[in-house]
Amino acid sequence: MKDWTGILRLEAEERNGKTVAKNVYFQGAYKVMRPVYHDHSGQVCYYILNPGGGYLDGDRYQMKIALNEQARLTLTTQSATKIYRTPKQPAYQETEIILKKGSYLEYITDPLIGYKDARYQQKTVVKMEKGATFLYSDIITSGWSPDGEQFSYDLLQLISEIYMDDELVVYDHIKLNPANHHMASLGYMEGFSHLGSMIVVGEQVNADLLDQLYHAVHEDKGDYKIGLSLLPVSGLIVRVLANSTQTIEKIHTTCHHMISRELFNTIPSFLRKY
Repeated sequence: MKDWTGILRLEAEERNGKTVAKNVYFQGAYKVMRPVYHDHSGQVCYYILNPGGGYLDGDRYQMKIALNEQARLTLTTQSATKIYRTPKQPAYQETEIILKKGSYLEYITDPLIGYKDARYQQKTVVKMEKGATFLYSDIITSGWSPDGEQFSYDLLQLISEIYMDDELVVYDHIKLNPANHHMASLGYMEGFSHLGSMIVVGEQVNADLLDQLYHAVHEDKGDYKIGLSLLPVSGLIVRVLANSTQTIEKIHTTCHHMISRELFNTIPSFLRKY
């Protein structure tokens, strides 16, 4: 794919205890805000902007993120990613992430919203060195439709591949295709409207951390379903079915805080956006 609607390149490195950008480049309908340091830890935060307001028919986005040794970065979106009607070609986003030894990336996205007749495909490839840590979260939901139909989008497909020292250790494929499947059925949305995921990969992740997360998220007997599992590599995944973005965000926040405390003895900063 040669014609990109938006391109983003970001490479960061550690300098004297502070993470700074080594290279930043963006073009088209992709931009990043100036770096933000929420505390004195030296970890930097970048907000991704889409000036177009949403993804349209045939839009193509490419993002490449690289962290050098000991760099620590939070990457997040400024607002929800809205996928509008795509009658001819699906919107597409391609992301490549490279993490060197000792680096840490938090990639925390706002909800992905599929509107009526929307088709969207996303591929994320993460290449990690042993000793790096990666945390990723997303939320998928459907947007407003004229007839009030809950799942009016045509396709939302997200593929994630995580490599550790060039070996594929995590392959996650979410494909929501309402036209071909009854979304309320077992194995799909099971009566819920929102799907949340959090993946964490790092040497420090173990069964004790998973147990702590399990007890923390099950204290609140809310209207949701949640599953937690260890990954074949040192990592874990949290999957949530719920009926509101706020419910999943609350669970993700609980997990994020506990993971940050146990792995790095830090407290995540509040990512004010609205």
